[in-house]
Amino acid sequence: MAERYIEIMDTTLRDGEQTSGVSFSPSEKLTIAQLLLTELKVDRIEIASARVSDGEFEAVKAITGWAASNHLLDKVEVLTFVDGETSVEWMLKAGAKVMNLLTKGSLNHLTHQLKKTPEQHFSEVAAVIALAKAKGLECNVYLEDWSNGMRHSKEYVFAYLDFLSKQPVKRIMLPDTLGILIPSEVFEFITEIKQRYPNIHFDFHAHNDYDLGTANVLEGIKAGASGIHLTVNGMGERAGNAPLASAVAVLNDFMPEVKTSVVEESLYRVSKLVETFSGFRVPDNKPVVGENVFTQTAGIHADGDKKNKLYFSDLMPERFGRQRKYALGKTSGKANIENNLAQLGIQLSEPDLKKVTQRIIELGDRKEVVTQADLPYIISDILDSNTITEKVRIIDYVLTHSKHLKPSVSLQISINGEQFEEHSQGDGQYDAFMNALKKVYKKQKQELPVLTDYAVRIPPGGKSDALCETVITWAHNGREFKTRGLDSDQTVSAIKATQKMLNLL
Repeated sequence: MAERYIEIMDTTLRDGEQTSGVSFSPSEKLTIAQLLLTELKVDRIEIASARVSDGEFEAVKAITGWAASNHLLDKVEVLTFVDGETSVEWMLKAGAKVMNLLTKGSLNHLTHQLKKTPEQHFSEVAAVIALAKAKGLECNVYLEDWSNGMRHSKEYVFAYLDFLSKQPVKRIMLPDTLGILIPSEVFEFITEIKQRYPNIHFDFHAHNDYDLGTANVLEGIKAGASGIHLTVNGMGERAGNAPLASAVAVLNDFMPEVKTSVVEESLYRVSKLVETFSGFRVPDNKPVVGENVFTQTAGIHADGDKKNKLYFSDLMPERFGRQRKYALGKTSGKANIENNLAQLGIQLSEPDLKKVTQRIIELGDRKEVVTQADLPYIISDILDSNTITEKVRIIDYVLTHSKHLKPSVSLQISINGEQFEEHSQGDGQYDAFMNALKKVYKKQKQELPVLTDYAVRIPPGGKSDALCETVITWAHNGREFKTRGLDSDQTVSAIKATQKMLNLL
């Protein structure tokens, strides 16, 4: 069977931005657009809706300007409306060349929202398409609510497709606008359409309201769709759109007869950037791009991987520029810990390994998050080993905070056995602590690393005494590293993370 090419249209910047609470700035839109087309190498991007705002207009102008200078303008698309000359003129002013015309794909929408007859709608659509062509624009057409149209007003859908088949449009786009279809319906509906219009390019646009977006994409391609619409991290209204990373992985692994242009190794990097810009946090268990999806937790899994890669699948982390990890906690077995120790270059005797395993299980029972970076400290603490020595120890401190006075800290610290005391103030308790610490290290003629990021996590639904994890990113001598602290007090957890940093130095 000849290989079939599938177009990937990413709509993160248009449909994805309709995620509640998300709004990209023009510069963020430009950066994401550049990465999608040049690093991830999707075929097309839908970047905005016409007429929305001045900010949207400026973002589109910036993207089209960059795309034109890089011969990519035909890959940049804008959602437009059946509004006479208005959207077309907006497109021309913004420098865009490809319009995705939003029209009605169900009789219910047409009758109750537009209150028009099919003949009136078709006539108005034809006028906009003709104007776009006369102005040098390329036109694709969305059939909004197409899924309900196929369920409840199929005669209307086919009458409309008969009409569109005679219009100068490049693609007809079939959206499951409300995410209501199950995979068998997607296959049935698109198969029926492709049999009737075998030479027309149809895109399928899935939403994820029943968590079936990826499955529906797979069935849409099987049925003959020539393109699919996806978003980074599955962003979008309500439950979002079909997620780009999952859909690409599924097509690559389960449909060898089709081919896409997407670079798998870039999926994770782009996901993290979009997560940062959007503030829309990716769940840790999100397939392909979630933080924990390549982490084995159960000890029996780590043991099986060690013996013959028994828990490996085709979904290998290296495909996406990632690494397999072995979690440390109450379900850890010796194999988990041995895998982590091997990555650190540490070997332990069998009795010592048992002691470390037991300690990690105890920590897990106390809800503490144990990381690979914590292992040397655990080993040193349990085995009283000289391999890794705790040269810096924060002996004591007093933290004060009052309504009308600056927070202050009195600090007692031991460095290589020598004790120091300092007092300082700051804008907060941790800032005061760091100021006191800087005084100590200044006397030692040492410069501390620069704090570049400070993240605090508390378990969802945690009570006031819940454990608080503080992760601090430090920059030192041209490299970055992270340390973690865990305590029920946020400032204390930050101090614990800082002590780890001091010893890593």
